[in-house]
Amino acid sequence: MANLTLSIDDKLLQAARVRAVKERTSVNEICRQALEAYARASGSQRLERYLRVQAAIDAAPRSSPPLPAVWKSRDEMYEQVLDERHPTLRRPGKGPRKAPS
Repeated sequence: MANLTLSIDDKLLQAARVRAVKERTSVNEICRQALEAYARASGSQRLERYLRVQAAIDAAPRSSPPLPAVWKSRDEMYEQVLDERHPTLRRPGKGPRKAPS
């Protein structure tokens, strides 16, 4: 078997070790299984897994109703976010936008 060296945040590794001990396994085994699943998964398998997860999310009961859209278009939303994050950036013919009220 080959050896692999990884650079991992100390706190992340410690948390993984604690969880692995609780689950009676090792970080090495968790990494090996993750790499094996990654290497074996084909595009269609990943798509099938994604569709199963998405269906489960869609079927889950919502704790609250969806929020109503406050923008008329995606472009309007993008412009507002851009203005909020980069207020000094000016586009020709456009001033800073105000948040919808």
